[in-house]
Amino acid sequence: MGAMRWLLFLFCLLPGLAFGAVSNVVTTARDSVSLVSAANAADQGRVLLGLRFRLAPGWHIYWLNPGDAGLAPQVVLGAPAAAGAFSYPPPELLVQGPVAAFVLSGDVLLPFTATGVTGSKISASAQWLVCRDICVPEHGAFVLGLRGGASAEAGLFAAPAVVASPFAARISPDGVLSVAGLTAAQVAAARFFPDAPGAIVNRAAQSLGFTSDGLALRLTTAPRFDPRATLTGVLELTDPAGNMQAIRVSAVPGKAAGGPSYAAWLGLAFLGGLILNLMPCVFPILAMKAVAFARLGGRGRKAVRREAVGYTAGVLTAMLLLAAILLVFREFGQAAGWGFQFQSPVFVALVGWLIFAAGLSLAGWFEISGFAEIGGRLAAQNSFFTGLLAVAVASPCTAPFMGAAVAAALAAPPAGALGIFLLLGLGLAAPFLLLGVVPHLAGWLPRPGRWMVVLERVLSLPMFATFLWLAWVLEREAGMDGVALLMVGAGMLLVATRRRGLRPVALGALLLLPLLRSVHAAPLTLPGAAPYSAGALTALRAAGDPVFVDMTASWCVTCLVNDRTTLATNAVRAGFAARGVKVLVGDWTGRDARISAFLQANGRDGVPLYVFYPAGGGAEVLPQVLTPGVVLRAVGER
Repeated sequence: MGAMRWLLFLFCLLPGLAFGAVSNVVTTARDSVSLVSAANAADQGRVLLGLRFRLAPGWHIYWLNPGDAGLAPQVVLGAPAAAGAFSYPPPELLVQGPVAAFVLSGDVLLPFTATGVTGSKISASAQWLVCRDICVPEHGAFVLGLRGGASAEAGLFAAPAVVASPFAARISPDGVLSVAGLTAAQVAAARFFPDAPGAIVNRAAQSLGFTSDGLALRLTTAPRFDPRATLTGVLELTDPAGNMQAIRVSAVPGKAAGGPSYAAWLGLAFLGGLILNLMPCVFPILAMKAVAFARLGGRGRKAVRREAVGYTAGVLTAMLLLAAILLVFREFGQAAGWGFQFQSPVFVALVGWLIFAAGLSLAGWFEISGFAEIGGRLAAQNSFFTGLLAVAVASPCTAPFMGAAVAAALAAPPAGALGIFLLLGLGLAAPFLLLGVVPHLAGWLPRPGRWMVVLERVLSLPMFATFLWLAWVLEREAGMDGVALLMVGAGMLLVATRRRGLRPVALGALLLLPLLRSVHAAPLTLPGAAPYSAGALTALRAAGDPVFVDMTASWCVTCLVNDRTTLATNAVRAGFAARGVKVLVGDWTGRDARISAFLQANGRDGVPLYVFYPAGGGAEVLPQVLTPGVVLRAVGER
């Protein structure tokens, strides 16, 4: 026995020998929790400890700021020792209906410094909340022995998961978090988690943009947000290769350096709405506008003003309704962007029937009696109805300047968002509204006559073409069964509008809408393209391939025009082949959270979005209206 004791003594003297500094383990079916130490002895009464959680799949605990619900872990040490604050790893965002929480899952270590440690033993008690479909409050008592020497658990504390930010940060009164020195080549996505609850709307989208000075992340402020106080928290930055780094920021109050002002967003919204009149999806409505313009020939100034104001009222009403729906989605933590309503087969069918009915009227099949009364004096000659329909049909398109304005609106407070959408509507209605402001311009229009009947018959053709396009969109969303239901409804309209006594039968088409709820979206394809996923993009970039990402939808007319006039052309395909460019296509025809996240990471809330990733790193966002020259210059073929 004496020899054995000497062997054990010599064994303990071996350099580098480490003992496990870990307490008893409290285990349930949901988790295993223990107290661990970075050292096996206290240094002047101080030692770095950690509460370690091994959570079962699907279960989580809560971060420093638990978000809208939850409870952060707590620990108390036996006297005379005292526990400092936890150092938390970066959290995950968990959205469940209207509630957004900041959670931790998997293998989690919460380090903290213990002071006043005496002797070779530390006792502690802790409590925490562990949740999945249900939440279970748990607690445990731990005893940790400090045996001297190195700790086998020291590696757990080696590298902090959150590092101090080397960049200056500011928070503007309207909720723009600006961080100097970060560029689009370094950051593809960002998410901010505040230390204290009540500062921001946790479930709201955070719109990422860049200025000449650095990153600008638009947060949605909450009622308890104090624009005079410093905002602290963790900013998670994901680079274009998919790697995430969390930094701790302390944003002092101040205007976002170089960031667009609210007035600038309003200007961009107006300009985007004005250009929206030139987008392909608005062409069918131009037919109805052309008829309305023709009717103004020879009319008095009062009638011209009433017609123009009626159309503008219809546009603004539709814009406000659309903005309100988007804000409700945002409040409940759902990602929705411009044109989101066309992801619903029910909406596509309803708009299709409206367009079909308008085409029948222009073709002379029947007269739309009663629309002239909509909106009273504001809605003479169907102008209010035309304004409503203009927004409904224009929403699949996005115009230059408009994407950034819509993204800013969806990240702004509700009043600011409504203001941006109103300016967008004013831009869309501006050409027609100009006639109301300057009525004598109507004198340039030809006088009404027989030629108007011919014009209406001709202009019914784009309306029927739009109906067929919507049938194609519906086929991609609900299959041929959906198209069959659309055609049955159109047949009911055809019969009912011809015979006045049967017009109530037209309402029967609405009974078909509940049957269109099943969605069977098919991916869009371009020659040689692969479906988009974050993993596919990361793998291609890691392999050194240049990548062209095309975010599109079958209901987006601008996307389809870009496909046929640019992306599917022989010149662009040859340019991609020569440079070895890989193409990833994201189909947003139906709701897809992955594509919504990519859009938001690039400061957009609608399609189209085109991003080129060169082989050497970085990223370039291309214009929303493409030409072969624009694409070839981006990939370096010109």
